[in-house]
Amino acid sequence: MKIDERSIMGRIEKRFKLLQKEGEKALIPFITAGDPDFEVTKSLLIEIERSGGDLIEIGVPFSDPLADGPIIQKSYQRALNKGVSLRKIIALIEGLREKIHIPIILMIAYNLLYQYGETEFVKDAVSAGIDGIIVPDLPPEEARSLMDLAQGVGLDIIFLLAPTSTQDRIKDICQKSQGFIYYISLTGVTGVRDKLSDDIRDKIAEIKRISEKPVVIGFGVSNPEQTAMTGELADGVVVGSAIVKIIEENIDRGDLTTIVGSFVKELKKGMQRRQ
Repeated sequence: MKIDERSIMGRIEKRFKLLQKEGEKALIPFITAGDPDFEVTKSLLIEIERSGGDLIEIGVPFSDPLADGPIIQKSYQRALNKGVSLRKIIALIEGLREKIHIPIILMIAYNLLYQYGETEFVKDAVSAGIDGIIVPDLPPEEARSLMDLAQGVGLDIIFLLAPTSTQDRIKDICQKSQGFIYYISLTGVTGVRDKLSDDIRDKIAEIKRISEKPVVIGFGVSNPEQTAMTGELADGVVVGSAIVKIIEENIDRGDLTTIVGSFVKELKKGMQRRQ
């Protein structure tokens, strides 16, 4: 029997239902806020939606990231060197919200959220139009207060599953994760990979036997062929390091936004060809 998952429908859930109705899977590009600066970040966010992104994941720079590989670590450092902060990121999103219509998700370390204050953060995030957050170092056992604050106000708390997750853990995350379930496709940190895990198909099938919530695959998905393959298995795909690497390699070019947009279009086309 599948878990009862009735809840107030937020913008993320609505987006997945629309995609399901249209027979599509979600492409979720990731960029780091403030890399290389806030003005470029604004342009990139608008271009990602225009180029076919279905949701957007924004990394909040942190000096001691846990799950991020060297590509994203360097992007965080570039942004921190420019004076980026969580308050500035929330203000940036609030200022852009009328121009961006797809769901926006923050990937944020709990230390930053704790320093901000859970109550104030939830209030400001919802007011700014942020739809969900992923806190990789906050397990559900320690997230009760945050989940209570976010309940019913339109902010989804999204939890992670990994190849090493036990069946009991899978059941727990399936019940508690909101918006979608984020499946980490490999052990280790984020980064560009030539090959994904061999057991990914079985793991996604196991999750889907337990839950009807959308399952999104992230970590290591790097090119149109991989987005196509993972899109066949799951309901969505996050592409992060590959995009951040393109930003790093073209950081001084005036057409950086266009280059990233073209890559996003290719990722989306790869998914559509297989659907």
